Amino acid sequence: MSYPDRNNPYSFNAFLEWRENVDYYADDPFTQQVVRTFCGDKADEVDAAARKTSSKASFKWRKLSDAIAWPEKRPYMKHYDGHRNRIDRIERPHEALELEREVFSEGLFSKNTHPWVRLTKMFLIYQNGEACVSCPLTCTEGMVAVLEPHADSEDVRTVLEHCKEGVDGVFAIGAQYLSEIQGGSDVPSNLVEAVQEDGVWKLYGPKFFCSATHADYAMVTAKPKGSEKVGLFVMPSWLPGDKERERRNNFTIDRIKWKMGTSELPTAEITLNGTVAYQVGPLERGLANMVGVVLTFSRLTVGLSGASSMIRAWREAAKYCEFRDAFGMPLANFPMVAGQLAMIEQSAKRTLAGTFRLYKDVLELPGGFLGATRDEDEAMKKQRFMVRELVMLQKIATSWDCPDVLRTAMSLFGGHGVMEDFSSLPRLYRDAAVNELWEGPRNVLLTQIHRDLQKAASWYSPREFVANVLAGADANLVQEFQDEIGEIFQHPNLFELNPETIAICRQWDAFCHRLYHAYQDVALEMVERQA
Repeated sequence: MSYPDRNNPYSFNAFLEWRENVDYYADDPFTQQVVRTFCGDKADEVDAAARKTSSKASFKWRKLSDAIAWPEKRPYMKHYDGHRNRIDRIERPHEALELEREVFSEGLFSKNTHPWVRLTKMFLIYQNGEACVSCPLTCTEGMVAVLEPHADSEDVRTVLEHCKEGVDGVFAIGAQYLSEIQGGSDVPSNLVEAVQEDGVWKLYGPKFFCSATHADYAMVTAKPKGSEKVGLFVMPSWLPGDKERERRNNFTIDRIKWKMGTSELPTAEITLNGTVAYQVGPLERGLANMVGVVLTFSRLTVGLSGASSMIRAWREAAKYCEFRDAFGMPLANFPMVAGQLAMIEQSAKRTLAGTFRLYKDVLELPGGFLGATRDEDEAMKKQRFMVRELVMLQKIATSWDCPDVLRTAMSLFGGHGVMEDFSSLPRLYRDAAVNELWEGPRNVLLTQIHRDLQKAASWYSPREFVANVLAGADANLVQEFQDEIGEIFQHPNLFELNPETIAICRQWDAFCHRLYHAYQDVALEMVERQA
């Protein structure tokens, strides 16, 4: 029985002590097993690097991330200095500047950092949510990837070196500015104009969604004057010597947007007024390079971010349910709660396993996303196609699963689950909701995958595609997916507005989600077999 006690002795200290002392990597045997399963002969190097980074991400960087998240510390604009000079300074808290400096000082994009080390470190960093570093890391990774094969000028080489190896110990931060007010995913409708003036490219016009607006450089799409082709350019935020003077490269930051998530990250509307930029690759290949490389890396990282949030949610919800008693026993002993925890665990584990498996597939592509050659054999052509579609499938599935997992984890904390000063899960939930929309929302990517498979059907049938995606899965399951995709593709397209097409669209949506889950399940089985 429970008698009244005006000095209620209850506290959360036991749970908080565990949470304050848990190490994201050292205390996570499952993630360690994922590294051993997929990183091959680099596993020991990755493990050692992960332990060093985790000792920072789990403690100091976690606390900095929590501090940055308070509403009063959101970034804001200071358009003018005291002498009415236009400076467009983005004011951010000192915790954000400290976290950014330390994270980028890891040299994640250096030639000395192996891709597996980079991926695993980013996974650990992303467990702290956006914190004004996750998006910049993603954008910088895509920028480096597209600049490396196109470093044809001294200007581009300077940008690349600044991002990869740093200058005087300071590493540059990248961003990407695609969207305009008339369309986000519809990049061919861009209207920003690129004009050559005295042999220098200059950009004119507004961009409507510019995240990481505080970055040093940004990848920008624009149409050369008189052309319908979308070119790709890298734009410095400041020309040499001007950052210290707070004199931007002929563009204005018009306002910072108010978002429901990733609130620590400045996302702005800007106007380019003769902004100096450097051409990246052939002008006629600008759209292909932006979507095929920069956006592909961003979509890949959305999957990694989702895995990070789910792993953290599983860890903290499971421990809380062990700690918290109700009606005389721990929450974890209630069958309903046990079932929810099992769902969270399954989703988190298969998402992480799937992310590492897909990254392994990416690393095995000769030359990466830009490595295709005309004389490439059919098997590699199919593999390259499959990996590209898997990146979109992962983005669709993981960005949709992550909010569900976080919402369920929050519910296990009861009313505390939505208290932002009780845990980080509400913040991770808001970030996850934003990630579902970045880099192409679900309907756009589902349509793109369908169109890709239709176009490739003459040399790569949908049935064969399914069989390759599900390599290692039960033969009966593969057959079921093959039969269903055959049924779906009997319908001519997804663009006729009638009840039959709407029904096919719904079926295709569910099919793609289940297909990627099956791919993840095979990856999880690979991990569990080696445990």
